[in-house]
Amino acid sequence: MVGAIPARFASKRLPGKVLLQLAGRPMLAHVYERALQADGLDSVVVLTDDERVAAAVESFGGKVEMTPAQCASGTDRIAHAARNWTASAVVNIQGDEPLIEPAAISRLARHLAARPDQPMATLAAPASSDDLANPNVVKVVTDRAGRALYFSRAAIPHAWDASSPAPALRHIGIYGYQRDTLLHLASLPATPLERAESLEQLRALENGIPIQVLEVESAWPGVDTMEDLEAVERLLAP
Repeated sequence: MVGAIPARFASKRLPGKVLLQLAGRPMLAHVYERALQADGLDSVVVLTDDERVAAAVESFGGKVEMTPAQCASGTDRIAHAARNWTASAVVNIQGDEPLIEPAAISRLARHLAARPDQPMATLAAPASSDDLANPNVVKVVTDRAGRALYFSRAAIPHAWDASSPAPALRHIGIYGYQRDTLLHLASLPATPLERAESLEQLRALENGIPIQVLEVESAWPGVDTMEDLEAVERLLAP
């Protein structure tokens, strides 16, 4: 099984985000090292279209593969590389989550290996009231077997009756795919809900591909803004 880290240099809100320094090292180095600590992965590779990112990965001893600039999403980038891999499954690890828990990656990898009948899986954690109100935090609702019903930036489920609250989950943007599912998903065009919410995982649901949601105790902070970077820097400080 491969742990794949798609890493663009371009970022609308924070250009060059994956190479920004955290505790004296590129953010991507922290992600890569935490992925190496996970169980269940045979290899970890960074996928990029930028020579600056490739050079940085090589400088900290990581494995990197070049992919076309035309890849529209992380899923597309991984699928392009996975066509040449023999691995039966792939875990998609975000390059802007330097505090990602190795145990969470392991949970997803072990699940994919144990359940080859499940095409796709992801993680979620309990959502706070602040999470529900924040459109930058993606929420997910599931059926009773833990399969995703819908992902949204809106507050779901809506608490119509405060006396009967339903548990709220925030999505954690790490995905596991069986290889055939990944290649099929990347071959499909963008879908209406995917475009409306700007959430590529909705392409899977709109095409009838089930996504198993595994719950973990808590989410970890990612980096979308300079304020996020400063907060993570403080958490990494000795």
